[in-house]
Amino acid sequence: MTARLQRALMAVLLAALAAWLAWALPRWPLLAAAGALLILFGYAAVLGAECALMHWANRGDPAPRASLAQVLRAWWGEAGMSPRVFYWRQPLRANAVPDLLSPGPGAPQRGVVLVHGYLCNRGFWNPWLQALRARGQVCIAVNLEPPFGPIDGYAATIDAAVRRATAATGLPPVLVCHSMGGLAARAWLRAWPDAAARVRRIVTIGAPHHGTWLARFSGRENVRQMRRRGPWLRALRAHEPAGRAALFTCWYSNCDNVVFPASTATLAGADNRFIAGVAHVGMAFHPQVMRAVLDECAA
Repeated sequence: MTARLQRALMAVLLAALAAWLAWALPRWPLLAAAGALLILFGYAAVLGAECALMHWANRGDPAPRASLAQVLRAWWGEAGMSPRVFYWRQPLRANAVPDLLSPGPGAPQRGVVLVHGYLCNRGFWNPWLQALRARGQVCIAVNLEPPFGPIDGYAATIDAAVRRATAATGLPPVLVCHSMGGLAARAWLRAWPDAAARVRRIVTIGAPHHGTWLARFSGRENVRQMRRRGPWLRALRAHEPAGRAALFTCWYSNCDNVVFPASTATLAGADNRFIAGVAHVGMAFHPQVMRAVLDECAA
């Protein structure tokens, strides 16, 4: 469903571009070019607004505050990364890299389950799937559907993937989760009393463990659940036993333009790993993050 929504958005943008150029180009060529740039790259302005809000909201956060140069570099990197994810991998290549359910000879024996975030699908993980398949490691990337449903509703999808990975290897897998996927993993732990014993490690990348400031701008159910100090997050924390956070490795950044303030992506008692100057989507594909997480999956 997410792929269809994003293909529809692409079609609307292309239709708007064609209509604008057909009308404006014969009359005002320079204005036509400016409007075309706005249609094609208007998302970069939205990212810029997010980065400005993020930098403002981080002013009192315990994480080291980013410099303006870091914020600009993060915005530029995210502006380049977003089309690759939202205009290519997810709408057009969501099933291009299949799961691997048979470990290769000499490959790490533990499987990996990849859990995407809000408004994403399994195509988000294509570079990770390619890396895992290249070394023969069992890997499964889920689709969390429906895209605007409650976070608790994704628990069954995660449980099915964990069981498949375990059946393929005989070992509890590692979960790697981006953004809202980290909350979906915690919802899965709450839904199945034995779930913590069936997973080796949960790695979250830019996950809104304590909510995010941006969630106030949407009424979608899963976004409401990500509001800071909201009732769903309070109930989730109240259900978690002491020491649960020790199961987690949490990556976070002072330039995350979606999950901020920065320390909202950490958990007390987890292995919290800070990376400076990297935006939300780009964090999942940063070489340092990918290398460290893939090494952890192979350990």
